[in-house]
Amino acid sequence: MKKKLALVLSILLMLLVTACSSGTGAGKPAETTPSQEGAVPPPADGIVAYVGGTIFDSSLDPIKGAMSYGYSFTNCALLRMNPDSEYEGDMATKWSISEDSLVYTYKLRENVKFSDGSDFTADDVVFTYTTVKENQAHNENVDLTKLASVKALNDYTVEFTLSEPYSPFLDATACLGIVPSDSYDSKKFDQYPIGTGAWIVTQYDANQQIIVKANENYYEGAPAIKKVTFVSMNSEAAFSNAKSGQLDIVMIGPNYTSEKVAHMMTERFATMDIRMINLPVLKEQTMKNPDGKDIKVGNNVTSDINVRKALAIGIDRQTIINHAFNGVGKPAVSFTANLQWASTDTYADNRKVEASALLQDAGWVDTDGDGIREKNGLKCEFDVYAPGSDNDRFLLANAVAEDALKLGVKINVKTASWDEVANLQSTSGIVWGWGQYSPTVLNSLFNSQLFLKGAYDNVSGYANPQVDADIQKAFTSTTHDGAVAAWKAVQATANQDYPYLYIVNIEHCYLVKDSLDLSLDTQIAHPHGHGSPIICNMKDWNYK
Repeated sequence: MKKKLALVLSILLMLLVTACSSGTGAGKPAETTPSQEGAVPPPADGIVAYVGGTIFDSSLDPIKGAMSYGYSFTNCALLRMNPDSEYEGDMATKWSISEDSLVYTYKLRENVKFSDGSDFTADDVVFTYTTVKENQAHNENVDLTKLASVKALNDYTVEFTLSEPYSPFLDATACLGIVPSDSYDSKKFDQYPIGTGAWIVTQYDANQQIIVKANENYYEGAPAIKKVTFVSMNSEAAFSNAKSGQLDIVMIGPNYTSEKVAHMMTERFATMDIRMINLPVLKEQTMKNPDGKDIKVGNNVTSDINVRKALAIGIDRQTIINHAFNGVGKPAVSFTANLQWASTDTYADNRKVEASALLQDAGWVDTDGDGIREKNGLKCEFDVYAPGSDNDRFLLANAVAEDALKLGVKINVKTASWDEVANLQSTSGIVWGWGQYSPTVLNSLFNSQLFLKGAYDNVSGYANPQVDADIQKAFTSTTHDGAVAAWKAVQATANQDYPYLYIVNIEHCYLVKDSLDLSLDTQIAHPHGHGSPIICNMKDWNYK
């Protein structure tokens, strides 16, 4: 009854509203800026954007892990990431953690409406978290396995109790969008979720288009642009449509950045989106997976740490980026550099003399003059696969292979479907793309207990007791600073073993209509591109 009455009142209020200013972030009421006052009113049909196809690939329902590599545009979470890569309140205004790190208490924002006009309260938070926990297998975005209970202390206070300390729970509360307890519909929310976010889905044509309109109930003020249409097409067709003036925003690959398109400008965004190659650390052997099936693992070339280290210090990342990506991207020697828990360790690359000497001393010598080293009759040669139809990864692998050959290491670049990758990843190199806000990705990369147990976990077969201990220390830390220190220790140790060859933090590139302002100051560091991350601040977009 509460929400039905609120809906009626909301409709009456909407009839009286003639204009709303756009949000300014940081959880504060919106204020009109000079640029907004002089902005040209957007046309009735809004803007049309191509932000990749992954937005169409899965459910928009937060309960099922919507927007796992980014933030939902329809459903706000308790916390959100700000442009400084720090958490701030969204549906929560403040939060506290008990000394034993078992109890998390969130004070909720009051006077917030869902997009259907109903009130947002603690009951909705309890419902959302309870439903996800009960259906954890359907949500890979957040891990609530350590959540023992969640309860509403009053209409605007929620208390979470964990079964044991688990520092990434804070990250979960920045990922899980809240749904309304009274009107949640598992089937309908796949395409038409109801939330407290800045946008409402009005039309969903599978694999064709998603149309969203501004949520006039949004707590920071309705977005200035009233309608956005996301279109589904391949990247070549999108670029062609951009040239003909039919699209306002177009995601492009790095090799399109030098192209000139009338009335559009090229924008490049910093990311934590890494491209790297796993280097299997085990010698070739057969192991059993959890189902008891024999699995071939390991590689007799990359299992030599001297080969792995020589590649890491010897390749010229900037030259590789120049050749593969038109110079777009930042050389990377660790997982990411854009987050609090990121490794700050670095080293110089392109040390070919030192790398060659390392290989020579380890017994890898070119005895037959073919330019490829060998040891005990084994060529210093292995395969690297570019998965799926990702041409950028294929180009990157070829550029790496070209540079590695200068060290006497031959990399055979091949392509494989994602289904094939599952059978190749433990014996060959794969060009991977990773990048997310939660440090739990480091557990996926380095935890020895996950080898052969997760779809893409610890594909190098890496095992180091100190790393495993530091991962556990990070999980169970009772302070944020302690967890960050432990995650940094994980990377410091693991990176000395070189289980992955880090190459580049890619930059996400877009063609943008020159009449649009994408509010670059409120863009956050982009995660892996599956979440169409440019839309993270879509509420702040405007016309110039």
